[in-house]
Amino acid sequence: MASDEEPSFISFLLKPGSSLHPTFLLAVDAAFALLFMVFLWSAYLTKGNLHFFVLMGIQLALWGSVKWFVQELKKLPPANTTTSVEASTEKKEQ
Repeated sequence: MASDEEPSFISFLLKPGSSLHPTFLLAVDAAFALLFMVFLWSAYLTKGNLHFFVLMGIQLALWGSVKWFVQELKKLPPANTTTSVEASTEKKEQ
């Protein structure tokens, strides 16, 4: 992989703090909304099968917990992005 290439989506996700990026949060909300629509449509097609309503409740609870967790993360002060491996390497070099 050449160094001038754009970083991949996976490498972007693995960077510290990427879970608070607005684009990532929009993608998460879109995925949850799409999943909810699939459950809603499936409940309609099955004439109100109870299982889909239970799955919708579980999905909404998960979506709400993710939104709450992100809000709690935003309240925290910014952390030092240097990992312990990088810190130990810097100490060895000094």
